[in-house]
Amino acid sequence: QVQLVESGGGLVQPGGSLRLSCAASGSILSIDAMGWYRHVPGKQRELVARITSGGSTNYAEPVKGRFTISRDNAKNTVYLQMNSLKPEDTAVYYCNAERVRENLNPLVLDRWGQGIRVTVSS
Repeated sequence: QVQLVESGGGLVQPGGSLRLSCAASGSILSIDAMGWYRHVPGKQRELVARITSGGSTNYAEPVKGRFTISRDNAKNTVYLQMNSLKPEDTAVYYCNAERVRENLNPLVLDRWGQGIRVTVSS
């Protein structure tokens, strides 16, 4: 079964940087888009950034110019470089893989990571 494992979160001061990584493992044939979402208690989970298999990207307005998403298709890994972090970026960040095709599995499913906490505070 495909699993997404996130890493790189933690505590950082305002203005600092963090790099999140998410590696998908399993008998993966292909993944369409990959992305990062975040959730703050009391609010809906929101898209932060998304990248297609062809490299097209889109970002939420609050992170444009500060965050960069990238992807290594050979490693089924997606990254999120977060610069100039603000306290309002504090959230649990979730990795998402869209339309994952697995060997010997006729189903094409979206997959989610378990979430990783990012705290921006002085």
